This record gives sequence, structure tokens and C-alpha cells, in this order.
Amino acid sequence: MTVTVEQAYAEVERLTRERARNFSYGIRLLPKPKRRAIAAIYAFARAVDDVADDPALSVVEKRARLEALGDALDAEPHDSPMLVALSDARRRYPIRPEALHALVDGGLQDTEKARYADFDELVGYCRRVAGAVGVACIAVYGADQPQRAEAMGIALQLINIMRDVDEDWSLGRVYIPQDELASFGVSEGDIAAGRCTSAWQALMAYQAARARSYLQEGRTLLPYLDRRSAACVAAFANLYEATLERIEDAGFDVFGGAPGLSPLTKLRIVGAGLVTR
Repeated sequence: MTVTVEQAYAEVERLTRERARNFSYGIRLLPKPKRRAIAAIYAFARAVDDVADDPALSVVEKRARLEALGDALDAEPHDSPMLVALSDARRRYPIRPEALHALVDGGLQDTEKARYADFDELVGYCRRVAGAVGVACIAVYGADQPQRAEAMGIALQLINIMRDVDEDWSLGRVYIPQDELASFGVSEGDIAAGRCTSAWQALMAYQAARARSYLQEGRTLLPYLDRRSAACVAAFANLYEATLERIEDAGFDVFGGAPGLSPLTKLRIVGAGLVTR
């Protein structure tokens, strides 16, 4: 069955509202055309993540599905709401195809790599799975600042990694660099047992400082954006920084469920960011 553009956008916006933890709050600040385009980008990134994280699929099946998503970027879609919406968004905005293909590459990387020797390896991964989202979105926001947008994406991914340590462990993945685990005296056994030791807290404080550094760099994007786009990106930054503060306030104990923000808290943060723009 052929999916209309309106049906496609309605579906990606529904998906974003239901699945995005912080993303959907920020994009509410955008005018409708931009909001729908960003939702289409999110839906594509979500589709990649869902395949890469699906425990019911074998590695061979995951790779085949991810490669099919990459191939679909170069075809004319008809029956996939996500692809129909993304195709229309790409006609309206100069969304970089290499950024979308980088998302697929990041998903493929998750099928073959579950540990990172050092931060250089990790940041390469972050560029594919989150920096690429920033680069894809910057065309919709309307600024030619891909490096600043990439830095913002990396910052948010680094905070996600801190928040989702327990969930990632259940998937067999450890994103914290191996050399840093060793340097701070934290073992994978500590992660498996959920031990929030002083060594773990010191390691996570180090991760937090680095995430803030990238967040600071990402915020240099804001002056290049129009008011509503800047408010949207500022909301992302503020929401993730608030999540980071919750993690810190909990003593970096992210085992058994990471600290989160209530819907009311999120609305207050987004509203405050809009007022200050």
C-alpha cells in the first residue's frame, strides 16, 4: 500500500513522541516543516538502532537489514512511512546523504565491535551514531556548521553511554574505553555486579568532564541558528546536561536503572530555554 507524505510524517512524529526520551521535547519548539523533517531523521536513526540492538536477530540478519536500510536511501520509497517522510525531508532540505549512511555504518559497527580500546576508537563510533545525526539535522536548522553540530551529537552520545551502562552491558557491550577502565582500576566484573565503588565514581567523573567539554563546544552552534532552531538545540543540550547532573547527584550509580527526568521537569527545562533565547 502506498503511503502518503502526510501519513508518513504523522507516523514519524508519533514514533518520536513515543520513543525519544529527550529528543521529542526539543523539536516541539520548531516550526512544523522543520519539526517533521527532524522527526524523519530521528525515525531513521531509531530504525538503525532497533535492528542493531534486536536480540532476536543473528548478526547475519542484522547486517542484511542494516545494509537494506542503507540501500533504501538511494531508492524511491512507497510503503515505508519512515522512508517516505525522510525522502520528502531530503527534497526540502539539503540533508547530507553521507551523514545518513554514517548512521548505518554505526549500526553495522555495533554488530562487530563491543569493546573500545581507547577514546580515539570510541569517538569514531560516536561520530557515526550521534555526530551524524547532528550533521544530518544541521541542514534542517539552516546553518553550515557541521563540525559544531557533530560536537553536540557526540556530547549527547557520551551522556547516553554514561546513562545506559547497565542496559549496554545486557547487550554485551561496554562503551567506556578499556584503557580508562584499567587506569581507574575498574573491571568488567564490577560493571556486571553493579558495584558503585569509589574507583567507579572517579572513572565516571572523568567521563562527565569530557562530556561537558563536548557539550560546551556543541553550544557554540547556537549563535549560527535562527531563534527557534537555537531554542530547540539549546533544549537538547539543557535536557542532557540535566540528565548528567542527575547521574552525578546519584553518585554515578547507574546500575539497575539510570536516573531520569520527569515529563514536567523536561517541559520546565525546555520552557526556560525558550524564554532565554
